[in-house]
Amino acid sequence: MIASLAAPAQKVVLIDQDGSGPGGSNQMSMMVLLQSPQVKVLGITMVSGNAWEPEEVNHTLRMLELIHRTDVPVVPGAVFPLLRTEEESNEEKATLGTQPWYGAWGDVATKTSERTSAQPYHGPFVVPKQAEGEPTTKPLDEDAAHFLIRQVHAHPHQVTIYAGGPLTNIALALAIDPQFAELTQGIVIMGGSLMPITDDPEFATHPRHEFNFWFDPEAAHLTFRAKWPRIDLTTVDISVKTRFTEAMYADIKTSPSPAAQYIARYTGEFYYLWDELEAASLLDPKIITKEQMLYVDVDTGRGPNYGDTLTWTAANKPKRAMTPVHVQQDLDSTRFNTLFVNLMKAEPLPTSPPLPSERVK
Repeated sequence: MIASLAAPAQKVVLIDQDGSGPGGSNQMSMMVLLQSPQVKVLGITMVSGNAWEPEEVNHTLRMLELIHRTDVPVVPGAVFPLLRTEEESNEEKATLGTQPWYGAWGDVATKTSERTSAQPYHGPFVVPKQAEGEPTTKPLDEDAAHFLIRQVHAHPHQVTIYAGGPLTNIALALAIDPQFAELTQGIVIMGGSLMPITDDPEFATHPRHEFNFWFDPEAAHLTFRAKWPRIDLTTVDISVKTRFTEAMYADIKTSPSPAAQYIARYTGEFYYLWDELEAASLLDPKIITKEQMLYVDVDTGRGPNYGDTLTWTAANKPKRAMTPVHVQQDLDSTRFNTLFVNLMKAEPLPTSPPLPSERVK
């Protein structure tokens, strides 16, 4: 008698994301995990970053409707960083110059790099009419920090935290529950910049600057000081080696699947796939071909380098206890691109409730 082979265990994941939209990198990165049969997504917590959190909640709810994943709860999170304010960041422009990207605090007219914004600046609690339609589903009546804590305690030592935006929700969970980090399997983070090889003005003249850490430096600082079983970090350095291309877009559009047609209709930005790489490397670690073990923190000194990435080797790190970080350095681009495109073209998972899809001609 031949024993049957057991299916590989699913990865249990909590997504924490600044879900600007419709389409675009933030939504597509969540879709990498949502489209994979390897992953059980317990929920999506939202945090302000590239856009304001209330607007992100609506975009994410609608994305889940359109790709047939309304089984996944969306949970409102932090609207503002722990300490940094929009006002002080605007005041810094007079003495420190401008940043290429201000996310929720920006305006289309201020963009100087390849990044674009789908709409002009608006206040934090203004939710503009959505191009993809308004969601009919609702977010959970719970805050992100307590939801994260509740799920980790319900699945001790099973959950991996995927953090694709500023780390405000993660820091709040850590402040409420000292055991939070230790009860996970670990955290994967998109953030930080060391010395990216690029002529992109956002990084070429300020190589230690990266938006997610800059937007809430104190939250990143608290996150790296926590006792995680493992930290994996997708930095700008490896992200600039990726690109969403016209050819990938054309390939995805050929699929009639709801996810593919969502991208076909609402994604028109051909930029780095930083959050998507973070998510894909969680699914397939072989995508990452080179990494370095470093100790990481963030400058919270309120000077011109406020929010910059700090790193040390084991030989020169501070004497305090620190968790080593797996800093990704290089990737198998073909393996990554193939996985990403195939997931975006895939049909919804069997457990997902059916909803009408949209087809782009």
